[in-house]
Amino acid sequence: MALDPELVRVQYPAMVPMVATLGIGFEHLDAERCTMLLPDNAPYRNHVGGPHAGAMWTLAESASGALVFVSFGDLMADVTPFPIDATIRFLKVAMGPVTATATLGAEAATAVATLQSGKRPEFPVEIELSTGTGEERLVTGSMTVTWTLRLNRR
Repeated sequence: MALDPELVRVQYPAMVPMVATLGIGFEHLDAERCTMLLPDNAPYRNHVGGPHAGAMWTLAESASGALVFVSFGDLMADVTPFPIDATIRFLKVAMGPVTATATLGAEAATAVATLQSGKRPEFPVEIELSTGTGEERLVTGSMTVTWTLRLNRR
């Protein structure tokens, strides 16, 4: 059972203060997909005028984390999610606001089954980075974050 997405939307900036620091906001959140937006803020731009790579990394990882919290919400009393690996690819120069769309498919069910078998699951969350909307939309990067669910000590 998923955690209430609205609860995550409200609490996430306090749980992950860097989200609030960068002004990252939610556009969509459910158990299959999370879309977050990094606004275009001059203090977070790089040497070519686009968002700094670190800000885009934070955006993408944050979207994946929010998705994990919602998707595995019913397990949070027993497990703590941790990212264990991340790979990011910058495909084109991003300019202006950047959107990160994180998706989680069948990997969620496999992770739960692995956890129920007594093993620590590892599963990927795929994130697409883009700028613009509609016909002006441009995919500027991608990221894969590998997550695990660690059993809490009692």
